[in-house]
This record gives sequence, structure tokens and C-alpha cells, in this order.
Amino acid sequence: MKFLLRLLPLAMLLCILPIAHADDLSGTWKGTFDYQGSPVATTVNLKVDGTTITGTVEGLPTSPTDIHEGKLDGDTINFWVNTDYQGNTYKLIFKGTYANGQIDFAFGTEDGSWGTSLSVKRDAAQATADITGTWKGSFDLQGTDTPIVFNLKSAGTAVTGTVTSPEGVANEIHDGKIDGDTVTFWLTTEYQGQTYTVQYKGKISAGQIDFTLGLSDGSWSSEALVKKS
Repeated sequence: MKFLLRLLPLAMLLCILPIAHADDLSGTWKGTFDYQGSPVATTVNLKVDGTTITGTVEGLPTSPTDIHEGKLDGDTINFWVNTDYQGNTYKLIFKGTYANGQIDFAFGTEDGSWGTSLSVKRDAAQATADITGTWKGSFDLQGTDTPIVFNLKSAGTAVTGTVTSPEGVANEIHDGKIDGDTVTFWLTTEYQGQTYTVQYKGKISAGQIDFTLGLSDGSWSSEALVKKS
């Protein structure tokens, strides 16, 4: 009995630990595969929601073709597509592993009669900046230069973290997203006994972010240039 009681906390911990996933794989991935000695340009468009993957594959005889039963398990990706070739419909099974900024797929017909490999990398035009870290700067608040601190964590296109208010309160950010070189989010903060919703939009460049921030009703806005500390 004592042994079981010692195991119970460990079992509870394992139940509540989140499943580790690869970085956010949503986006456009490009590469080529070999077909009878010729390279075939291929585009894989992925949308990840939790462990569910949807999207399309372009470059097959039927193009684009929808992804079915897409699943993400850690850094492993599985799905299948249908494509037509010479009057026949084939089910192609894709099994991929994400590592070091690329996805390596093995894919082929369901019956195993044909298969090949495909390595894809995120489309350079959609490369996502990593803004994880502490960023410090200031903004104008009613004529006063006011310090501001951003503690940000980015994973793919998703951004979480806090912004420290002039009163020293760390306010949690919501709906944080990176789109190219632009980061957006909003938060709620209290000032002189009132609660306000503040929206942030920042342009990311080397070592700094230029933010425009303002109230959701447009009655006040300011700018903040922050640099990574």
C-alpha cells in the first residue's frame, strides 16, 4: 500500500503534464520529390489546431488535394490524400518528422507498391521571426516618457507573455500572433481605477520592435520603440 501511495503523485503528474508538440507547423512548406528520375515541386499547406492537421498538398496529379485525418503527435505528422493518375484514384499515405526547421516525409501508395521521400522547408516568404525574450523601451503617456517592458515567448506564429504597466503590474497578452514581420496582440490593464483594453501592433526588425499601441475605442494611442535586453 505504501508503495502504491508513493507512485500516486507520479501518476498524477504524468496525467497533467502537457504533451510535447513540435513548433507551430501552420503555414506553407515547399520541397521536391523524385518521380522516375525527375524532381517534382511540391507545396504542403498546413493548418494545425491542437493535434489536428488540415490543409492541402500541391504538385500531385490532382492539385491541390485535401489532407485527411491529419494528426500531430510530438514531432510526428501523419495524414493521407487522394490523387488521380492515368484514370485511377490512389490513396497516398504521408508520414513525416519535424526537426531543425524542416519536415521529412516518407509517402506512397496505401498498398506499398510505390513510395518516395519528400523534404519540405517553410516558405521563405512566410518565415516567422523569433521574438522570445525581454524587450524594454518607453512610450508617451500624457506628455510623460513612461518605461514599458515586454516579456514575450514566440512559438511559430503564436505569441504569449506579459507587458508590465507603469504601475509595475504584468498584464497577460491575448491573441498574440506573428504575421511576417508584424506582431499583434491585446491586453486589459487598469489605470486610475478604470479597466482598459489596449491593442498592440509592432513591426519587427533587427534587435527592435516598433509598436503602435492604443485603446480599442481609438480615443488614445501612442508609440513605443523597444529593444531586446
